[in-house]
Amino acid sequence: MCGRQNQRRAGLALAAAALLLAGCGQSADTKGADGAKGGAAAGAPAPASASASAKASVAPLGPGEVRVGGEVAKPYSVTLADLRKLPQASVEVRFTSAKGEQRHTYQGVPLHDVLKTAEPRFDAAKKNGQLRGFVSATGGGDYRAVFAWAEIDPGFAKSQVLLAVSEDGVAFDDAAGPRLVVPQDTKGGRYVSELNQLWVGVVDPVVDGAK
Repeated sequence: MCGRQNQRRAGLALAAAALLLAGCGQSADTKGADGAKGGAAAGAPAPASASASAKASVAPLGPGEVRVGGEVAKPYSVTLADLRKLPQASVEVRFTSAKGEQRHTYQGVPLHDVLKTAEPRFDAAKKNGQLRGFVSATGGGDYRAVFAWAEIDPGFAKSQVLLAVSEDGVAFDDAAGPRLVVPQDTKGGRYVSELNQLWVGVVDPVVDGAK
């Protein structure tokens, strides 16, 4: 009788030990599978500032919205509605495209004014440091064109590159966004439509890195 009771107690003890070990193994496996996610969930929540920064970096653009960023102190976004509230300029242009010769009158805001609001970070210690700058303009279908800063700066360029809000008196649809207009170009390749991003950069890291 005593022998049977001892065997039963020993079996129960072994079963309890097996359950305890299984529970520890499951906890370890869960943490390993989730990686960083598991660690964050088990510990304290991520700081609000870090969470907000992550969301801001991947925040999708609204219809017709243009993000201005890159080497600037104050990145921001702008819409057609915002542009219409700013001082306007008008320009008559003539260029060739896949559809043949084009003649239009555009109204809009000088690109230089829009970028100046973001405060580009050019090296003031270098003579004419802004001449080391460039602007990448991205439109619908990931279409992209590049401008040297001197092409848009009225201190160097004779004509003004515009963020157009209308063509021949017809306003662009708000959801489509503005169109880049380049009066000095003879072809329409840099007339970027459905503009959604303006990115300011400097050539120094590329040129100096190539030495």
